[in-house]
Amino acid sequence: MADHSHLRQGTFVWGSGRRLPGRAAAACAALLLALTACGTGGGDDAAGGEGASLTVLAAASLTDAFEVLGERYERERPGADLTFSFAGSQELAAQVTQGVPADVLVTADTETMDGLAGRTEEPVVIARNELALVTPPDDPGGVRGLADLADPGLRLVLAAPEVPAGRYGQRVLDAAGIEAAADSQEPSVRAVLSKVRLGEADAGLVYATDAVAAGDDVRTVPLPEEHNIVATYPAAALTGSQHPDEARDFVAWLGSDTARAALADAGFGLP
Repeated sequence: MADHSHLRQGTFVWGSGRRLPGRAAAACAALLLALTACGTGGGDDAAGGEGASLTVLAAASLTDAFEVLGERYERERPGADLTFSFAGSQELAAQVTQGVPADVLVTADTETMDGLAGRTEEPVVIARNELALVTPPDDPGGVRGLADLADPGLRLVLAAPEVPAGRYGQRVLDAAGIEAAADSQEPSVRAVLSKVRLGEADAGLVYATDAVAAGDDVRTVPLPEEHNIVATYPAAALTGSQHPDEARDFVAWLGSDTARAALADAGFGLP
């Protein structure tokens, strides 16, 4: 994220201590009022327009893409400051329900977003994704495809059922007619990816974009198209936002050419 410097309001001292002539005194007073207005007006500017600070709650699978997006948005909106909070969509939904201060929500499924009706403005789909099967680079479990996930000796890690990636993963297994027992169920898809990268699991189901982000740290096994799913990412301004105009602006900006290019570079499909 871009480095932000903060200006401290200056204190002006007229060093002579002498009384100024009436006309000069009036001019100086006007100057001081103007300087004071400039100094104190920064707070109002920061609360609106290009200077707003926004908190964006985003699905964990968006981490890499949104870090790039944040830098580009701040370059295009001088004075803007974005703070991202990445987690499983179900955790983000819980934060919104509990009233945690935030301005924008982006989930990895429409189901979670729809469950927050009344707490968000109209959602807009900004990206799509698919699942991929990943293993450690040396493939200790000998995984060649989905069928191998039924091996009871395989250390399989999946996202928990309440996590969008967990629901998607179960749909993929059901579509392929595979009964697989996970050795652990994680709170986010990034936690699944981490276990595979660290060699703590023989295989895991993650988003295709997570596999791309991991690079050579994992081995990717593409899923058959007929068994895969399409994950949809909606974004919405939160009705409780303290900066509603700026929150709407960021959601709209996510559909810009700049944002779409960054999402595509990260491996996301575009609506």
